[in-house]
Amino acid sequence: MSDPIASTVLLNFVQYAKKLGQTDDWKPFRPGVTAQWLYNEGKGGAAGVLLRYEAGARVALHEHIGYENVYLIEGDQFDEYGHYPAGSFVINPPGTRHSPGSEGGCVALLIYEKAVRFVDAG
Repeated sequence: MSDPIASTVLLNFVQYAKKLGQTDDWKPFRPGVTAQWLYNEGKGGAAGVLLRYEAGARVALHEHIGYENVYLIEGDQFDEYGHYPAGSFVINPPGTRHSPGSEGGCVALLIYEKAVRFVDAG
């Protein structure tokens, strides 16, 4: 019998993410945006990631195939629907499209039910 899957517990997550945001151990995601993957099922499945936007960075237009939950840990983010300061929680349901960016830079937690589909090549 295989070992059971263990849960991951990150205590004081906001503090953890802010401290991590100051390190250089991030992977490229899109121009001006880097990532720290918490989990990624691959093959279009669920994922959890911290994204760090440089000031002025923007992610290309994409469509949500499943739900996307976004929590702004620090900084600001905007898209076609509004502007979101730190502490905001945004739920993007399946079928929605947007191109999020950040004026001053930010760190955000994103939880994807399913991978997104990029509409633009950016």
